[in-house]
Amino acid sequence: MTVTGADIVELDRMAVHEALRVVELAQGADWERDTPCAGWTLRRLVAHMTAQHHGFAAAARGAGREAAHWQEPQDMSEPARVHRAAATSVLAAFAEPGSTEREFALPELGGSFPGRLAVHFHFVDYVVHAWDVAAAIGTPVELPDDVLHAALVTARLVPTDPARRGPGNAFAPALDVPGGSGPLEETLRLLGREPSRWPVRP
Repeated sequence: MTVTGADIVELDRMAVHEALRVVELAQGADWERDTPCAGWTLRRLVAHMTAQHHGFAAAARGAGREAAHWQEPQDMSEPARVHRAAATSVLAAFAEPGSTEREFALPELGGSFPGRLAVHFHFVDYVVHAWDVAAAIGTPVELPDDVLHAALVTARLVPTDPARRGPGNAFAPALDVPGGSGPLEETLRLLGREPSRWPVRP
């Protein structure tokens, strides 16, 4: 599958909107639920997602090296509202003309990357994080096939070097992928998630 700069911005938009949808389903005690991100409650996961949105928005506009843009918000008393504002910011930044032709400084990944590749990183992260949130509250994630297949293409390219997986890194070690797995399950397992541990609640 070949994904152009314009296509990846649209695919990313769909993933971010799905993450917004499932975050806004959470209420009350849901914010203290465990998530597939080990050691993180849903509130902490959404704080991380918010920080990543702000950081990528800054990177798209040439300010990604400034650490302040990547910091998690201190006030997470209204997680869904804070997250929506950050998502709106990153979608606007990616939609600016020429965004995928710029260099993005991504300190957490150790350098600068072509804009199109950087948006791919953000995209696969938000397919996975949309699932993380949905899994925590026991609801299914709803993403179209073209999004899921594009995410799998990107997930297959993520390095599996143990030095770049596990605590302190973006993804846990890859898990084996059973034969017959669909694209979402394969993506999740390649990026260290175990879908069977997080069933949808009735």
